[in-house]
Formats: sequence, structure tokens, C-alpha cells
Amino acid sequence: MRNLIWLLVLVILAVAASLLAHNDGIVLLALPPWRVEISLTFLVVLLLLAFALTYGLVRALGFALALPAKARAYQQKREQAEGQAAVENAIRLLFAGRYGHALRAAESAWRIGQFAAIAALIAARAAQRMRKTEEVALWLERAENSDAGKTAAAAHMIGAETALEMGDEQAALAHLQEAQRQQGRHIAALRLEMRARQGSGDMQGVLRLLRQLEKRGGMSVEAAKGIRRKTHQQALSQRQSDAGELLAYFNALPKKEQTPRLALSAARNLHRAGEDAAAAEIVENAIADLPDSDDGLPDLAALYGQLTATPGKALTARIAHAEAWLVAHPQDARLLLALGRLCIRQQLWGKARNYLEASLSIAASHEAHFTLACFLDTLEETDAANRHFRLAASVGEGASA
Repeated sequence: MRNLIWLLVLVILAVAASLLAHNDGIVLLALPPWRVEISLTFLVVLLLLAFALTYGLVRALGFALALPAKARAYQQKREQAEGQAAVENAIRLLFAGRYGHALRAAESAWRIGQFAAIAALIAARAAQRMRKTEEVALWLERAENSDAGKTAAAAHMIGAETALEMGDEQAALAHLQEAQRQQGRHIAALRLEMRARQGSGDMQGVLRLLRQLEKRGGMSVEAAKGIRRKTHQQALSQRQSDAGELLAYFNALPKKEQTPRLALSAARNLHRAGEDAAAAEIVENAIADLPDSDDGLPDLAALYGQLTATPGKALTARIAHAEAWLVAHPQDARLLLALGRLCIRQQLWGKARNYLEASLSIAASHEAHFTLACFLDTLEETDAANRHFRLAASVGEGASA
């Protein structure tokens, strides 16, 4: 269709030119005292030539006037291409782990100025990897000043990571507060904040952030489980000087978070604080909730046997608990050792000896040999006691059950 239209236009122009060429008309130009007669065809040709000349002059003048702007645009385009190439090179070197080269490439890109803010961030990251703290601060300041604050949040994130590496958790938290004020609480910022809270000992803050990360899918179940357990253990250690506060903290935990390992940690801290009755209750509850396949029983049982109790009903109740556990775990050497110790305190000499010998028949240990040796020594069975003392020394404390 377009070709047909052009064909019609050319036909019309050809017809017009033919008519004009055979036109006998004359044009009279009078400018007293002069008179000029020219043919109409010649006049049309002159007008067309004058129009073409004028158009050419106007275009040439416009090009000349626009030349400085075009030169500036070309220079800017060239600088932009050079800056982009320098930034791409710096990013490539940064990811390749060549931090010194990346820092120099980023500095070159920053000097060009087209991507100054991005180049400053790359330089800050490279300096951070090289542990050049002063250069990190310098480049972060340049990044914030290069892009009207648009890169400020990214600069604060790098600043927070640097502060964490230097062990300054409070500075890291200050950086994160600014970053989150500008772009909200995203997963990467929450992870950094959790590390800072861990370093500063803010266990409640760690647990709060852990819940947020789990809710947003920012952490795997296993990783969250390990961090939660470690956080609870640190919180219990912080409260070991106050048995009441420690016990209140542990009892306030959801049942699913009162794991055997955490119960062991709480019971040990209570034992150190002299609260053996409360520690025994925690151990009893933890073992009662253990599945048959759980391997947390030996450590709990070993601690249970070390807890003091006044001979009588309380101690008898503990022996009954331990014997009930023995039904489900008859081959647990440390549970048998704990029962032997409990029976010694209750002066059940025969049962104590049987349990200790049964423990040694399953697994020889320094603790079991030493406990049996001390027990036989009180019964004045000197030869047997000395033999177990020698066996305890040969086994060594490092091989304790």
C-alpha cells in the first residue's frame, strides 16, 4: 500500500512538471524604474532553488549552534561508558575475591564520577573484606554524599557488618537502626541485628528476632533450633547466680523448647547454685519426656546421681525414679552408676555394690571405678578398693562415663 501511494505521488509530480515545462506564462516584475519579464517556469525553478538554499543554511546554522551541546553529550556518554566498565570490573574483582584490585578499580570508577555512589559502596565492601576499618569509614561517607542519600541504607548495612567484625555491637545496632529507618526491617538486616544482639548478651532480643526470621522464612528450622537452644543456655548462664530467676526462666519456656539438653544445662546451673532439689525435679521431668531413642539420658542420669539429698523419703523417691528409668534403659552404664551413688547415700550397701559392678560390666569408666573403690574402702575391703583405685587411674579421668 505504501509503494502504491509513493507511485501516485511521483505520477502527480511528473504531470505537474510536464505542465509547468510547457507553460507559456510570463511573470512581470516591476520595480521602477526597472522591469523584468521572466517565464513562469524559470520563476518556479528559482523559488525552489532559493528555498533549498535557505533550508540548507538554516540547517547548517542549527547544526553549528548545537555542536557544543552534542560535544558535551558525547563526552558524557563516553565517561558513562568508562565509568560503567570500571564499575563492572570492580564488581567482577570483588566477587573473585581480589579485594585489593577491586578497591583500586572502584576508586578509579569513583573518580570518573558517573557511578560514584555505587563505586564507593564497592570500595567500602572491598576494604571491609581486607579489614581496613578507616578506609571503610571513608568510603561509606563518600557513598552517602555521592547520591543524595539514596545509598545511605546500603552504606549503613556495610557499616554494621564492619562494626560486628570489630566486636562493636552497639555501633552495629546504631547502623542497623538507621538502615531499617530508611528501608524497613528486611531479612538481611534482621540477621545482622540478631548477631549484634547475641554479641551484646541481649538474649530476649535474639529470641524476638529469631521468631521474626522464622515467620518470614529467613532461617531453616534446624538452624533456628540450634540458635534457640544456645540462646536459652546463655540466658540460663546469665541467671546462674540467682536460682529463683533461673528456675522461673526455665519454667516459663514453652514445653517444646524445654529440650533434654537445655534441661541438663538448667539443672547443672541449679546444682552449682546449691539448689539440688529443683535440679532433680527438672531432670526427672526431662527424662520422663524422653523418647526411647533419645540419647540425652546418660548425661541427665549422671547429673542426677551427683545431686545431694537428705537420706530418707526424698532420697528413696529419687532411687525409685532411677529404677523406673532402668526398666526402659537396662544397659545404660551411667544410669547404673547414678543408682549406685544414690544407694550409697541411702546406705543400701548391697544394691549400691550391685549397681556399680553392673555399670562397670557394661562400660569401664574412671568415675565408676573410683566410686566403687571409695565405697569398698569404707567397707574396709582394702585389697578390692586398691584394685579399683588402680583401675580408675589406668582408665583416666578423660575416659569417664
